[in-house]
Amino acid sequence: MELFGLADCNNFFCSCERVFHPDLNGKPVVVLSNNDGCIIARSNEAKALGLKMGQPFYQVKDQLEKQGVAVFSSNYNLYGDMSHRVMSLLSGYTPHLDIYSVDEAFLDFSGMGTTEHLGEYARGMVRTITKGTGIPISVGIAPTKTLAKMASKFAKKYPRYQGVAIIDTEQKRQKALELFPVGDVWGIGRQFLKRLEYYGISTAAEFAAKKPGWVQREFNLPGLRTWKELNGENCIETESMPQKQSICTSRSFPDSGLKELAHVEEAVANFAAACARKLREQHTVCGAITVFAYTSRFRTDIPQNCIYQNIYLQVPTANQQEIVSFACNALRSSWNSSNIYFYKKAGVIVWDITPDNTIQGDLFDTVDRPRLQALMNAIDAVNHKNGHDTIRMATQGYSKQWHLKTEHISRQYTTNLEQIISIKA
Repeated sequence: MELFGLADCNNFFCSCERVFHPDLNGKPVVVLSNNDGCIIARSNEAKALGLKMGQPFYQVKDQLEKQGVAVFSSNYNLYGDMSHRVMSLLSGYTPHLDIYSVDEAFLDFSGMGTTEHLGEYARGMVRTITKGTGIPISVGIAPTKTLAKMASKFAKKYPRYQGVAIIDTEQKRQKALELFPVGDVWGIGRQFLKRLEYYGISTAAEFAAKKPGWVQREFNLPGLRTWKELNGENCIETESMPQKQSICTSRSFPDSGLKELAHVEEAVANFAAACARKLREQHTVCGAITVFAYTSRFRTDIPQNCIYQNIYLQVPTANQQEIVSFACNALRSSWNSSNIYFYKKAGVIVWDITPDNTIQGDLFDTVDRPRLQALMNAIDAVNHKNGHDTIRMATQGYSKQWHLKTEHISRQYTTNLEQIISIKA
């Protein structure tokens, strides 16, 4: 019998902050988005206070202070490293681990014993992960990945499950479907939900009870796939999902924005480097690059301008030197020398993405690609061992002009030697 587990970190961003602030256990915690814009993560205590996802920080700032809510700016270096620690421990519990997001991973438990054995096995995993990282997790186990995600929600909601919920019988499956809102089912998005509501479908059970022909006619193949998963037929293979067709790294700049070319160029160089790194991580290359920067469309009192440049590459690449160079040259060629614009946002998109083992070369290519690749491999090895951006291109700089507004950011306890936790004995 096929059985899949979905390990989900509970309130992940908030839990990461609590690891290094244990005095906040049992107290409300929220984490803010880029530039401290709005709430993107809430502890259970914060949810109980009625705080909503996406609420602008400035609107609830006084409320947060009055109710004693701990507020943190997003600390993605910390969250990424804590995620890596969790996933490293999870990999020891199954020969097949598929990392789905920063705080979720699928585990293949097929052929690893009875559900009774797996229940105790998973509870031991929950205890080990929580003890080893400080991050509480919930695990759902079921015959399909969609049902496993559903089970993980029940594991998180009901403490008596001790962090593990299993859907292993028809009776349990039917009961879970009846209790589960259809809008919370994995794979059902906003437009999908609107159509379901139009037909009066509010629970997963009501959707699963429909005829397959009707489902395919109304919701096409993706809807039918979700319907099959809810009915116990495994048909979603995470390892066969296509690679991203484009990768975008962008950022809004604090205050009025950036006016100087040097500051915007430094930001674009870092965005391009991040895109190149993501390409290499998924073993792909890009054939085209887009660079953009624009002023605030809400500021009618200042001059408006938009930079948008496409670059089509002679040979697809994931090399950081090439991508950063192309992006910065495109920005410079489009820059208005009048220096009257304040750019509020900029970014880099890499697209026309293909696997790195199917690169089409060019007869007139003048770049020594083996040598360039060897250098990139050496840089990646050094950065992997010593920390992100230990070796970087000069154009990436160290200016703080374009960095996010992070008035409430915690320290980088696990990734910066100068900020590691100190203990007074």
